[in-house]
Amino acid sequence: MNRALRQQLELEAPRRLAELLAVPTSEVSVEPEPAATSSGNEGVDLLVSAGSLKFALECKVGGDAAAVGMAVRSVRRFAEQSRERVIPLVAVPYMGQVGQRLCEEAAVCWLDLSGNAHLFGPPGLRVQIEGKPNQFKRPGRPRSVFAPKSSRIARWLLMEPERRFSQRELARASNLDEGFTSRIVRQLEELRLVARDQDNAVRVADYSAMLGAWREAYDFSKHHIVRGHIAGRSSDSVLRQLAEGLKQANLAYAVTGLAGAWLWDQFAGFRLVVCYVGQIPPADVKKQLGFYDEQQGENVWLVVPNDEGVFHGGSDNNAIRCVHPVQVYLDLKDHPERSAEAAEQLRAKLLRKSASA
Repeated sequence: MNRALRQQLELEAPRRLAELLAVPTSEVSVEPEPAATSSGNEGVDLLVSAGSLKFALECKVGGDAAAVGMAVRSVRRFAEQSRERVIPLVAVPYMGQVGQRLCEEAAVCWLDLSGNAHLFGPPGLRVQIEGKPNQFKRPGRPRSVFAPKSSRIARWLLMEPERRFSQRELARASNLDEGFTSRIVRQLEELRLVARDQDNAVRVADYSAMLGAWREAYDFSKHHIVRGHIAGRSSDSVLRQLAEGLKQANLAYAVTGLAGAWLWDQFAGFRLVVCYVGQIPPADVKKQLGFYDEQQGENVWLVVPNDEGVFHGGSDNNAIRCVHPVQVYLDLKDHPERSAEAAEQLRAKLLRKSASA
């Protein structure tokens, strides 16, 4: 299936490019598998000449963040080291939002076989088509490296992106056995999301791609969520009442969502308070908190996580326990209110965006 899809990409992407540029097919030529540059660059899939423009094209059968991240690095290196001017271009069956972001951050053009595209470069070249549905949907589960337990490895690497970890250090920090850690690291390495140095220590290879790939696979609804209401003069008073009550009851907790984003960077107000808890508080503690189970008028979510890793890297902000910004960013996905804006602000201010490789 992948081989057939790749052949389809290599055949149709140049045709699609010619259509977008309104260039006759007689003025389009394709050089397959261009040789590596004199500086040792590994090359790209195709060189496509369309009229007066030349594109270095890399094709990927998946539009996930890991695949797009690899393609972006390849075409950028090739374009930078090429003796002639070439425009870096990535082609996939369908380009999701995370892949679009990675291309935009790297100033790389892209197109997909579903009808979407973003081409730019020389004066006069500006093509942007969005909103076409995915024509290549396939059933399947997210990669296991971002399953609840497995994702502890990615979390520690993203929390400390400048650090080089030995696999033993990663295992200890994540509270995982070394064999399991080795398997996850190997999978991340195959995806080129992590790299090893000369001492075999592990580090983040592409921060944006790893964070994007995890967010793409992340599903907050997989946690156990109890929705309810706490009366208060303001959302801030509800947040502090909840935090103080859980602390007095000696229950593990950490705030996330919009309230967590506000604790980290005070970007925007919030109405809904989302809080991870080690366990659902017993009835007497709920009573002390003033928490009532109800979905109508809900302003508090108590969330029992599907893995304890969500608490890793948490810290106190204004005397309130909060999860790490990486976890807040993930949790804001598909949340209500101004969560999308808050996630972008959090990423811009507190999360590294550039690759370290």
